[in-house]
Amino acid sequence: MVVDEIKGVFKDLKRLEEPQLLHLAQAKCYAYIYAEQNNLEEIGVQMTYCNLDTEESRRFRETYTRAELKKWFEKLVSEYEKWARYQMTWKAKRNASIKTVEFPFEYRDGQKKLVESVYRTILRKKKLFIQAPTGVGKTMAAVFPAVKAVGEELGEKIFYLTARTITRTVASQAFAILREQDLKMKVITLTAKEKICFCEETICNPDVCPYAKGHFDRVNDAVYEILHQESGITRSVILEYAEKFQVCPFEFCLDISSFVDGLICDYNYVFDPDVRLKRYFADGAEGDYFFLMDEAHNLVSRAREMYSASIIKEEVLLTKKVLGHRAPALGRQLTRLNKALLEMKRECGGYQLLKDAGHLVSVLNGVFGEMEKYLEKPGGEDGRDTILDFYFSVRHFFNMYERVDEHYRIYTELLPSGEFVIRLYCVNPIENLAQCLSQGKAAVFFSATLLPLRYYRMLLSDQEEDYTVYVPSPFPQERRLLLAATDVTSRYTRRNETEYRRVLHYIQAMASAKKGNYIVFFPSYQYMNRVREVEKRFGKTGKSMEVLIQDSHMTEEEREAFLQKFSPERTAERDTSLVAFCVMGGLFSEGIDLTGNRLIGVIVVGTGLPMVCTEQKILQGYFEEEGKDGFAYAYQYPGMNKVLQAAGRVIRTASDQGVILLLDDRFWRREYRELFPREWSDVKRVSLSSLEQELQAFWSRFPEVQ
Repeated sequence: MVVDEIKGVFKDLKRLEEPQLLHLAQAKCYAYIYAEQNNLEEIGVQMTYCNLDTEESRRFRETYTRAELKKWFEKLVSEYEKWARYQMTWKAKRNASIKTVEFPFEYRDGQKKLVESVYRTILRKKKLFIQAPTGVGKTMAAVFPAVKAVGEELGEKIFYLTARTITRTVASQAFAILREQDLKMKVITLTAKEKICFCEETICNPDVCPYAKGHFDRVNDAVYEILHQESGITRSVILEYAEKFQVCPFEFCLDISSFVDGLICDYNYVFDPDVRLKRYFADGAEGDYFFLMDEAHNLVSRAREMYSASIIKEEVLLTKKVLGHRAPALGRQLTRLNKALLEMKRECGGYQLLKDAGHLVSVLNGVFGEMEKYLEKPGGEDGRDTILDFYFSVRHFFNMYERVDEHYRIYTELLPSGEFVIRLYCVNPIENLAQCLSQGKAAVFFSATLLPLRYYRMLLSDQEEDYTVYVPSPFPQERRLLLAATDVTSRYTRRNETEYRRVLHYIQAMASAKKGNYIVFFPSYQYMNRVREVEKRFGKTGKSMEVLIQDSHMTEEEREAFLQKFSPERTAERDTSLVAFCVMGGLFSEGIDLTGNRLIGVIVVGTGLPMVCTEQKILQGYFEEEGKDGFAYAYQYPGMNKVLQAAGRVIRTASDQGVILLLDDRFWRREYRELFPREWSDVKRVSLSSLEQELQAFWSRFPEVQ
């Protein structure tokens, strides 16, 4: 009697010297159970590997006695029992502790409504969209009811998803605050491999990395200990235990995640088809998960990028050059692919929409097959990383081509750099996101700038019965002055020396009305640099101010040093105002929290419209075909979101006071005013001649602000 475990593979079977241990263990489990059931003294265990392309097969067979299998199996299940008992015991402790946890603060205006809405959404297995400004306390309002729902066994695991590192910290703090009430809940913060790896280069090869070598021999003990000692499992905690047990911190992190109650991580761990956590979501698997999506306005652009794919002709040539004569068959396939792309390039003027890419996919199939054969061989040669990068590009292109539907557009384009690209562009990610969200129980999307709600609902959810909640700002409006200028614009046709000088005069007037820290958000680096040039030439004739410039490629250290300039100590030392020149949609327009006198004013130059480019034109066309206002959906809505995010950097607490100045006459047009949040109803018209009076009147009410 033989138990035969059959695996379909694509690898070259000649290179397979023995069965994989995991596959063999699977077969040995079946063999032991069958031998016990049928009272067999011995039984054969066979592993059959079949190449799905060639239909060749290779077999490995070994005979075991029942006594051998019994000893092996009992050791296996005794190890498993340890983990099963831990999970059962922990779940009972966790649920009992959750019952005693109460909301940790006095409810702010609108916060209780949010808590109730999140709980009802989870209870009814729905989706909820929340527009709630800074200060409402969205994080705790989402986390607390989700924790309560876990205690009532409505779900087993909370995924708190974010776009930026700083919001992950805020979420981690929310769970920590609840633990002060003796909440028993283990939460891990996942960190990208590149940021948590001990080595300078992330080469996951046991011959190169000492943490990879023997990792699986040590990781079980490491996971068991960290689960018994820690609850808030952050990056620093993971690194400490990974060093102690000499295991790969990233793989260690993923293994821990299987046993925790909450994960705080980037969107891509749930949505990105190449990165998502396969232990939870592979093959459409479903679980009792709650998805809490912070800064949900970012998910649209992130999802478009996740589900789009490109092949660049020049990368084909580079791969062929790096390959040299090492693999003639692969070289021929790359030549064939380059020829197909060259033919498409000849037919493309600027950019061209295609009905399909079937012919190219057929050619790519030949490339992909040969690349797999080549990459199965031992590495080490020069240029292998380049070949591997191109392999992943081709694989991603294949995977995305299988998803192409009416929400995609396929186009070719000759880029300004001279490169030629074919792109599968996911215009509307709704179907792809829906598949991912269906693998959990409920989803909550929340942001301070989820406006207009109909726009985000169209792109993030396909359910008419989804809930929406709009919470007004809890801050007293009299502590904030909102001004919109009528005599300045950032339109491309009006970008000249005169307009740059006018913008500079507004900045100088704001900075001189009250000494303090200010941020100016410009529509682009080019615009910012033009105003900076004008300031260098003419700034000394006006009120003096210290100017701080955002660089386009800032490291984490440079970013921290930039923000340190806004500290109370540095502010007190300064004799003049600090004015930071930043770019809308950049590093400092989201996710920074400068409270009190660290920031007392923001100037937003322009309406934030994205630059006109191929993809924005395609977006506009898609929405027009859907019967929507194409310009609004492709340009105005995402642009206004950038404006609201930038403006939201000022007034972060109920005791703050500050000024928001919008510099563009278009803000007074009806289509833009309709996009203002409700709390912006008190916006005042201003011109350069009336600005000083408005600022003095406002600041005279707060003489205590230094």
